[in-house]
Amino acid sequence: MARAPDPTTVPVAKKGTLPASWDPLILPVDKPGSWTSFDVIRKLRRVSPIRKMGHAGTLDPMATGLLIVLSGKATRLMNHFLGQDKEYEGTIRLGQTTASWDAETEVQEEQDASGITDAMIAQAIPNFTGDITQITPAYSAVKVEGERLYKKARRGDRIVLPTRSVTIHAFEVLGRQGRDVDVRITCSSGTYIRSLAHELGQALEVGGHLSRLRRTRIGSLHVDEAWDLASLIDQAEAAREEQEA
Repeated sequence: MARAPDPTTVPVAKKGTLPASWDPLILPVDKPGSWTSFDVIRKLRRVSPIRKMGHAGTLDPMATGLLIVLSGKATRLMNHFLGQDKEYEGTIRLGQTTASWDAETEVQEEQDASGITDAMIAQAIPNFTGDITQITPAYSAVKVEGERLYKKARRGDRIVLPTRSVTIHAFEVLGRQGRDVDVRITCSSGTYIRSLAHELGQALEVGGHLSRLRRTRIGSLHVDEAWDLASLIDQAEAAREEQEA
């Protein structure tokens, strides 16, 4: 097996100007909502000079924000980025539960959350910081008995949800509008933010789900340095046409 390149030697193409070579290359992209992570890869393969391309860390279709695209020999750096801490900003909607624990599925139950005070939220949050064990969402790609959990969930199978150990470095409330609580979370790799939303709702006894999610950082790379996907595609297409002319 070929060795991964030294990540400090691989060019990082931050927004602005693309380098002439895409091999190897690290491309931070701001993923739009409703796109899958692989939709981004599929689109970029059509305009890039090489086909060998992948990403480091899936974002759900609902989520926006930083997606690290790896091109050429940089695809061997996937594990390097997967193990790095992540930062997210999102909105937890109290008083509504969904099967997926986020806004990808319809609301199942609704409770009055008007009695939940800021002080109650602040008191509950420390239980979800530090080294914690969290429940894996039923609508996730984790395999149980050789099958993806989301397939079992869609069939309505009874599932014993696995747990995982993660570290929540910071869980901050940025603001609140009624039942919607805006948060910033810094966490270890493998953390499900929607699990935190679900479990916070349970702790407050009104339920909750994640209604918005944006990944803002992976390791030292920040979404402010990432390409807008449309701009990246336009510049890549222009470069290709110039080379073909």
